[in-house]
Amino acid sequence: MMNQASLLVVDDDRHICEAMADYLRSLGHRTETAMTCRDAIDRMKEFNFHVVISDVNLPDQDGFQLLEWAVANSPSTAVIMLTGYGTIESAVEAIRLGAFDYLTKPVIDDELNFSIQRALGQRRIVEENNSLRKQLDDKFGLSNIIGRDYKMSKMFDLLESVADTRTTVLILGENGTGKTITARAIHQLSARRDQPFVEVACGALPDSLLESELFGHVKGSFTGATMDKPGKFLQANGGTIFLDEIGTASQSLQVKLLRVLQDREFEPVGGNTTHKVDVRLILATNEDLEARVRSGDFRQDLYYRINVISVTQPPLRERLGDIPLLVEHYIEEFNKQTGKRIRGFDDLAMNALQRYNWPGNVRELVNIVERAIVLTKSDVVTILDLPEHLRRDEHDIAFNFPRLTGRAGLKSALADPERQIIIDALEQHGWNRQETARVLGINRTTLYKKMKKYDISYEKQVQMY
Repeated sequence: MMNQASLLVVDDDRHICEAMADYLRSLGHRTETAMTCRDAIDRMKEFNFHVVISDVNLPDQDGFQLLEWAVANSPSTAVIMLTGYGTIESAVEAIRLGAFDYLTKPVIDDELNFSIQRALGQRRIVEENNSLRKQLDDKFGLSNIIGRDYKMSKMFDLLESVADTRTTVLILGENGTGKTITARAIHQLSARRDQPFVEVACGALPDSLLESELFGHVKGSFTGATMDKPGKFLQANGGTIFLDEIGTASQSLQVKLLRVLQDREFEPVGGNTTHKVDVRLILATNEDLEARVRSGDFRQDLYYRINVISVTQPPLRERLGDIPLLVEHYIEEFNKQTGKRIRGFDDLAMNALQRYNWPGNVRELVNIVERAIVLTKSDVVTILDLPEHLRRDEHDIAFNFPRLTGRAGLKSALADPERQIIIDALEQHGWNRQETARVLGINRTTLYKKMKKYDISYEKQVQMY
């Protein structure tokens, strides 16, 4: 099916210009005409044409000047140049300056139509690429990492500073904090975003297979190696390779990794050919690498080489104020998946989430939100929709609501949990009231009133210890 578009025909010969425009209109294109370079530029300032078909010889300026203006001011517009006395040199010059095509008069109708269709096809590919890039940004970009806590803000600033460099980044954090998402965000922010992002879970493979997975192998290098296999480093060439759980790497593998970091070269398992690669390394671990260096399990030289820039992913229990944001985000996501219309979590359920210790961090929160949305019979998640260990876990102080007895009502039942949440937030932020209020999502005056209501002060908390 023919692509229809908006076209501008530029030619100082009125008869040729109108004849060409009439033919293009008969194909369904919206077509305007201009007879001078200045008139054409004025039209292009007013409207973003898909394609401009321009004669090289115009009465006021050279058609190449129109081409240069279009390339500088309307880069999405394809320009097809026409001439009555074409030469190879002029055609090469036109393409060098940015023309999409160069045709010689008299132009055959089918030839012109074919050139226009190719230009529209290329424009569609560019638009699709831009759309895909936007989808990647939405899925893997920095905006996909949810958090307003000051620790997260510091992390965002650091990521933006180091993303568009070649510097190796080490991401530290507990399991489930989102280290893989952070690694992808670094890649997506960098100039390598259009190149491969290759992830390797080092802890998921035995040592012998991991070396082959990373560096590849040649046929016959070990039992089962029936053909040559390129490794992940070659697959990531030009892009980023993310090595998760790097603390599990053996001493022999650490030596090879050190060489790749220093020289950007390696040999495959069983091979003698040296491969050079241009890769950016991002590594992650949930282990204390300094302790492993002291114990001799991790090479000191490799540790210093990978610890150029370290990013610490804070555990969820240290940013409780982000829980409502995360819950809101994942409710929207799971609503789309399940077709439900859950509006949110009620106060009791949200308080339970903010009192829990979250050993599984964000990954555990995602599972709990998904479970609650699937199980709830209402459009609001209540505490009864949460797992038992979030409702009552006296040992971990996950949550323990007072029973409603006598004249006790909902407000009194919520008082103790709210008081404890405020105390926890104050302690996590060094009793900085402005920062605490921001994290809790309330203004400073409201925080002062609640502190007075619950008799909360730094001096009294210190006396308790």
